[in-house]
Amino acid sequence: MRRAVVTGAGAVTPVGLTTDATWEALTDGVGAVAAIEEEWARDLPVRIAARVDDGFARSLEVRELRRLDRAEQLALVAGREAWSAAGAPDVDPTRLGVVVGTANGGIGTTLVQHEVLSTDGHRRVSPHAVTMVMANGPAAWLSIDLGAKAGARAPVSACAAGVEAILTGREMIRSGEADVVVCGGVEASVVDLCISAFARARAMSTRNDQPESASRPFDAERDGFVMGEGGAVLVLEAEEHATARGADVLGAVDGAALTSDAHDIVGGEPQNQARTIELALRSAGLAADDVGVVHAHATSTPVGDVNEADALRAVFGDPPPVTATKASTGHLLGASGALGALVALLSLRHGVVPPTLNLQTPDPAIDLDVVTSARPTTAGHALVNAFGFGGHSAALVLSRD
Repeated sequence: MRRAVVTGAGAVTPVGLTTDATWEALTDGVGAVAAIEEEWARDLPVRIAARVDDGFARSLEVRELRRLDRAEQLALVAGREAWSAAGAPDVDPTRLGVVVGTANGGIGTTLVQHEVLSTDGHRRVSPHAVTMVMANGPAAWLSIDLGAKAGARAPVSACAAGVEAILTGREMIRSGEADVVVCGGVEASVVDLCISAFARARAMSTRNDQPESASRPFDAERDGFVMGEGGAVLVLEAEEHATARGADVLGAVDGAALTSDAHDIVGGEPQNQARTIELALRSAGLAADDVGVVHAHATSTPVGDVNEADALRAVFGDPPPVTATKASTGHLLGASGALGALVALLSLRHGVVPPTLNLQTPDPAIDLDVVTSARPTTAGHALVNAFGFGGHSAALVLSRD
């Protein structure tokens, strides 16, 4: 089995339009949650979100602005940055793959085009609507852009989709299906339907008058997650392929696991989460003590954060330092795990763990060493968790070298 190393990274997030800008903002403790000013949010129970600055699309061509949903645009911009950062590897197109996960795909276009149909009739519906709403659109457009012919895959596993994409990319390299795989997650779901639905499910924070402190993972007064949007993409490469071309290796994806808990369509199950983490460690050939930092899923929901803390204690006993950057970026749904992997990778590379914002009153039910200000680390390995509605549990183990 070949080792999958990381040779490039791209990010478009609420706190930064590039990987470097995102990393700097996170380590500086910058948050991006703010009020939604548009008229459509005025009567909603939740009127806050973490959004990507529209300036991210300046690099796109006019036809890409017209023919691609926002999620597809985010994937293209993040993917192009990752590809460029990797040095645009010279690889046989039949040995180049793309895997981009998402939870909701082109939900924004779906709602807009349904309104067009309702008000103006079927003749006014966009001829590009089909390719804008399909969940495989981000992966498809990126594969076309890069000329990737080893497969364009699109995991749709709720908030575990980004980690599943990276896991899939690793498997493609290890099995010999591809030499290079561009993989990650993307989401653009800050729309009235998604916010209303999650609010009705009582999963979201309603601190509309305190947006900057609304997302507070592991805090005793947390009341739900805050919707975010964005994309994060990694370039995975067979180690021998990267070495042969003299690529700068950022780290490696040495372990991965994906399970389902068969428990509940919404609520996760800590025993299965622990099992997933243990499988990822076994996949990496590491013991729990080898892990020096954890990027937690930690959405800031009352039950979810306790479940994850229970899972971490079950595996580690005394878990290593934990960070949860959703307090800064909001919850990027299908992109959240991919962003978590990027953050964990940079933590190992730069020797700094970014802080978890808004932890004011630690929950006594959560006995973890949560990083609340940027902290130096000498860790060589990091764990990344991602859990999604439907019982999806995913975990990655990343290595510094």
